[in-house]
Amino acid sequence: MTVRAAEPALVRREQLARVRRLVVKIGSSSLTTTQHQLDRAVLRQLAADVVALRQRGIEVAIVSSGAVAAGLGRLGLERRPGRVADLQAAAAVGQIQLMIAYDELFWRSGVRVGQVLLTADDILGSRRRYLNLVNTFRSLFAYGAVPIINENDSVAVAELKRRIGENDMLAAYVANLVGAQLLVMLSDVDGLYAEYCDDGPRGEPLGLVREGDRVLLGSDGRPGSDVGSGGIQTKLRAARQMLTCGEMCILAHARRHRLSDLLDGCECGTLFLPARKRLGHRKRWIAFASECAGRVIVDRGARRALAELERSLLPAGVVGCEGDFAAGTAVHVEDEDGLEFARGLVRYSAADLRRILGKSSPEVAAVLGRPAREVIHRDDLVLLL
Repeated sequence: MTVRAAEPALVRREQLARVRRLVVKIGSSSLTTTQHQLDRAVLRQLAADVVALRQRGIEVAIVSSGAVAAGLGRLGLERRPGRVADLQAAAAVGQIQLMIAYDELFWRSGVRVGQVLLTADDILGSRRRYLNLVNTFRSLFAYGAVPIINENDSVAVAELKRRIGENDMLAAYVANLVGAQLLVMLSDVDGLYAEYCDDGPRGEPLGLVREGDRVLLGSDGRPGSDVGSGGIQTKLRAARQMLTCGEMCILAHARRHRLSDLLDGCECGTLFLPARKRLGHRKRWIAFASECAGRVIVDRGARRALAELERSLLPAGVVGCEGDFAAGTAVHVEDEDGLEFARGLVRYSAADLRRILGKSSPEVAAVLGRPAREVIHRDDLVLLL
């Protein structure tokens, strides 16, 4: 499959016409000026675009960076500090300015906003905690409020980044959690490029990237801006997560591209299209909201059975496991080359699994003294992109 630089606007319109809920992520470099002040023009445009989409019956949540950057200006700091405590202080100060700005801009159009600050445990904690968060967002949408989401930088910035990643990834987690059909990542780039060099991207941005295109597997590996911390690499990770869930993603420029134009199918930004069915909430939780406790390594035959034939994983196909996990917990599923290609809920503890590696069902029954069962049932397995 090849990547095409442009697709007829009709194709984009047809794919985007079904969107009824989306998550917009906007980065620090787009929301703030070089003097570490909030860019009011960008905020006004974003608020106006969201209000216009709501008038079309589309629900919108915003994952907003910018708290740390805004706090730098208030604290008189010229650059992003290295110490976690200083970052948390800047976030605590800047978050107030950010939410005041959002509240004022949306209130002019009679729209309420609701602040949601997330930690890693909110997303990767127990399923009960996850479902409570789902219900919180459901209620916010029911009341007609626009959720404004950010990581809780003032108390948990290091932990969230270690377990989830940058705000691009947080946005993908939120999009999966709320069941959004689209994630729009607004940044300071026009889209994804097929080639990056030391002096920047080459050629024109790609109009459309389909699941399976090789460009999804690469990245330029460059760090983010002075005020932000992400980059193309994290945006590709977020796009792959959305495609895994059967949802779309757009990478666009915060100052040059309008949300309404993107949703109308105009050929701006890069649209990432999935090739698989949408995952239900339970499988989304298995894949991206249940923290994995270990690894299960499978042979080539088992990988083919899982990835191509949609079978369950049996003990005979397992060649190793790592970690100390209990039955019912989530694990990474890797091939013998160390490539993770799936995640699932394991039905054996690590101790029992090590006793039955590579064994047939009768052998498993003899070793454990009970009938053999699947290591991971296909209903508890999610294939990753």
